[in-house]
Amino acid sequence: MEHSKTYSQVADTAADEQPPPPYEAVPRIIGGAQDITVNDDGRVVVDASSRLCRSLSKLLPHAIPQSAPPPNYSEGVPTFKFPLNIVIQIVGSRGDVQPFVALGTELQNVGHRVRIATHNVFEQFILEAGLEFYPIGGDPADLMSYMVKNPGLIPSLDSLREGDIQKKRLMMAEILHGCWQSCLMPDPITNAPFVANAIIANPPSFAHVHCAQALGIPLHLMFTMPWSPTTAFPHPLANLKNVPADQEWLNRVSYSAVDWLSWQGLGGVINDWRKHELELEPISLSDGPFILSRLNVPYTYCWSPGLVPKPKDWPHNFDVCGFFFRDPPQYQPPQDIGEFLNAGPPPVYFGFGSIVLEDPQEITKTILHAVEQTGVRAIISRGWSKLGGADAGELNRSDVLFIGDCPHEWLFERVSAVVHHGGAGTTACGLRNGKPTIIVPFFGDQPFWGEMVSAAGAGPEPIPYKHLQVAALVQALRFCLTSEAVRSAKSIAAKMQQDEGVKTAVASFHRNLPQGLVECDLLPKFPACWRYRLGKKRYHLSKVAAEILAERNMLDVKKLKPYQSNPIIIETTRWEPVTSISSAGMGVTFDMLKAGGDIFYKPYKVYQDGRNSPGPSPSVSEKSSVRLLPREGSEISVRKARSMNDLTACRNVVPKEKSRGVAMASASTLASGKFLGKFFSGFMIDVPLAAAEGFRVLPGLYGDKVPQYGKVTDWKSGAVAGAKSFAIGMGQGMTDVVYQPYKGARDGGAAGFAGGLLKGTFGVIGKMAHGSLGLVAYPSQGIKQSIHSAFHKSTRKLIMAALHLEGQDMVRQERVRGIDDQKLIGKFMTMTREDGSDGDSDYV
Repeated sequence: MEHSKTYSQVADTAADEQPPPPYEAVPRIIGGAQDITVNDDGRVVVDASSRLCRSLSKLLPHAIPQSAPPPNYSEGVPTFKFPLNIVIQIVGSRGDVQPFVALGTELQNVGHRVRIATHNVFEQFILEAGLEFYPIGGDPADLMSYMVKNPGLIPSLDSLREGDIQKKRLMMAEILHGCWQSCLMPDPITNAPFVANAIIANPPSFAHVHCAQALGIPLHLMFTMPWSPTTAFPHPLANLKNVPADQEWLNRVSYSAVDWLSWQGLGGVINDWRKHELELEPISLSDGPFILSRLNVPYTYCWSPGLVPKPKDWPHNFDVCGFFFRDPPQYQPPQDIGEFLNAGPPPVYFGFGSIVLEDPQEITKTILHAVEQTGVRAIISRGWSKLGGADAGELNRSDVLFIGDCPHEWLFERVSAVVHHGGAGTTACGLRNGKPTIIVPFFGDQPFWGEMVSAAGAGPEPIPYKHLQVAALVQALRFCLTSEAVRSAKSIAAKMQQDEGVKTAVASFHRNLPQGLVECDLLPKFPACWRYRLGKKRYHLSKVAAEILAERNMLDVKKLKPYQSNPIIIETTRWEPVTSISSAGMGVTFDMLKAGGDIFYKPYKVYQDGRNSPGPSPSVSEKSSVRLLPREGSEISVRKARSMNDLTACRNVVPKEKSRGVAMASASTLASGKFLGKFFSGFMIDVPLAAAEGFRVLPGLYGDKVPQYGKVTDWKSGAVAGAKSFAIGMGQGMTDVVYQPYKGARDGGAAGFAGGLLKGTFGVIGKMAHGSLGLVAYPSQGIKQSIHSAFHKSTRKLIMAALHLEGQDMVRQERVRGIDDQKLIGKFMTMTREDGSDGDSDYV
């Protein structure tokens, strides 16, 4: 099977081919916030003439051109060579969750273990489908209510007054925490251990790429609306203004505008979570909105190419596979529904699913008046907003029936048209059954699907819910009853019948798994989760193989290191020296101001906490590291855990209460130490490193090649990068004085000679400055990374504990199936003898 490169490899390749943007593209885009406005429908106005729009157009990574024909899925779903633990993280309503239930079922059918991580209210729905469930918190009803009041990214004044913003931030913090737990916590019902080998997620879950970075595993995003920059159409949440004749560039920029605004609202929450729970470095303001594009994360879009074809500028790790449909449920309708359907011509369906309406009574009146004026029969789904009120049954009459939950797959076969909010799943189900569709959008991708249905002729122009009046609904209903609308809907249905959305999505997932996802050297039917070094040989071991060898004392457990099949390294992007130094300096200054304030604030907080606390109570340090329990006891403690805090229950507890004065002095001393640490780290490491990186990319501004030294992850790689930068910088700086004028004269005559002379001068200054700074900056950064790793081990130890636990559980299962321990041990001994290992193992 053909595998893709790792994300970091692709990103590095793309960076080599693209020079940095010119000087004026410095990410000074904060001041452009006044250019942003939001329409009544919540869509972000992207003004082509604004400074923000121009800046974002230069910061957005270029599209990676396609160089190979698209994949052929006609031969069926390829089977991957070993099963994986896959966690699917979803934030949203039932309509967002339901397609992934179909996907999870298919992944499970081909041999993978699948866990769906979503809101608690969907637990029964997931379990009834035969899939594992993990709760991530968050209330989708509250989320839907917030989105109805604030359909875009900028909150209304009413939301600000009611404190909705803080509530949303707290909810997102809960969801981020829950998503991380879903990657490595035992099953909350069965206590079965689980550690993810891969993540599938919808983009609004936001935790995905950060969890993937912490674990070093592949990530695949799947969604029902466009989320990746393209020139074909604008972002569904964007409304273009002052559109130029060449609209394509503005379409593409609209995605960066929406991403930038999203990061303004959630970047702080995400960075706090990265720092305190994942122990990862924060992501800069200029890089946060573009992380997914720069890492070249694969996407699968879950809509029919017969309705919206794949844009030509999307790369080959982006697929449009078709809508996800589950198998039609075995459904026996209640007596009232069956009798109503048989009592006359097919009715029109009205329903808004999980949308929480502000005034459901008014919407009900509008629907009933439109039904009367058009003479149609109607089935009205009450949904989360309880259309019709508590006594909706009393409103039932010969031409109208109010119903509760009813599977769309069954019902839409038996209606004449559908009126709904425009969720992707509901839209797909209606079109699949060839039903003309009226979309009343509220937020998100709903306006996009309304426009797509209208463009295909299968429905009228979408009616925003704030403009839902009787006259507009009557006109839309009459359009849907025309033969033209029926023909268009049936034509789309015929195209959709050719799609195999779920199977194609599984094939896309398999095709985009990275090359680093390798099998165990001893048990090829399992993926490698550990790496181990014996002598000069490195081994890749599965959880099962490692535990069996450890039981027989064939290896040293302490020298096992988690194997990252897809390491992700996120670094701050630098454009050139001036902005690199200034931005790093501002960041250091901000950190020092915050740390300096803590010298006074922290003692005061201790004093206030002491006054408010009635008595002594043990406190748990949020920063303390996890101590791995002995192998005999680790299983019990981790199995009984119900949360991340339970799993890390062996943190250090303060043994006895300190006096308030001592505690205040301790807090002040700790804050002072942090201030000094920020000063030293900032001005001795961060600023010189930013300068070195700025000078490194400087040659790209005039078309010269930018040197690459690999990622600095520890003191060894830092020392190598420093030596390379000094040798290349000094060497090229001296030779450019002669070579660049010669090359310019050879290629362009006198004018070329002048240009080459200028480049040579730049080379002497820039490359020699880079070499001098890099000799110190890169080793210093490497030492800083090593120190950080040495003092921040909680997350790494947590991952190792979870891997050991699942390995022990898998060994028990494999022994029931008849695994031969002696055969595995013999293979290991033979392999080590053939490799000539001397028996001395080293931790790498």
